[in-house]
Amino acid sequence: MQKGPVIGPMVICGVCFTENNLNYLKEIGTKDSKKLSAKRRYELAKLIKQKCHSYEVIVISAQEIDAREKNKITLNRLEELKMAEIINKLRPEIIYIDAADVDEERFGKSIRKLLNYNPKEIISKHRADEIYPIVSAGSIIAKDKRDAIIEEFKKEYGEFGSGYPSDKRTTDFLREWIKKHKKVPSIARKTWDTTKKILDEEVNNKKITDYLK
Repeated sequence: MQKGPVIGPMVICGVCFTENNLNYLKEIGTKDSKKLSAKRRYELAKLIKQKCHSYEVIVISAQEIDAREKNKITLNRLEELKMAEIINKLRPEIIYIDAADVDEERFGKSIRKLLNYNPKEIISKHRADEIYPIVSAGSIIAKDKRDAIIEEFKKEYGEFGSGYPSDKRTTDFLREWIKKHKKVPSIARKTWDTTKKILDEEVNNKKITDYLK
């Protein structure tokens, strides 16, 4: 089972603040982006961009996410490579990062190997966006950017819900699109189990019982 949405890109953001400005993030109510409404994320993203020293956003399209299978890299590794790309551009002295590995320490060491400079410290933690406001800030900008991209997609494709496999509006949209066009829309991740299953059922004439054999 793959993590994340079946429709739309992965968006990653890194944010830099000077140490004497870090309290600003607490003052404006920066917290885990998943606990905020889209409207509040939008408001906070603007405030964070205005006050931060610098920030960098990378948008990874559905096609690039799918291409990782051909390149034989995991989603976690792709995420790690993109994080390192952002860090190399921003070059902070102290790095706080949300570990995309079951082993936090191993993830931090792996990131360090990908850097083209030597930071003072790398703090790699699970659920870092719940612990460190600076990580929350990056997550807020990333999710706000994804929200905007999803809204643009909806202007072209119509309503499809959140884009997550658990959302019936999303799976219904995918099923109807695939049934009509006999292919996966370009905004969807072809390598996701949800997409493969619908494609098999609607185009390749496989049924749910085939998966039980």
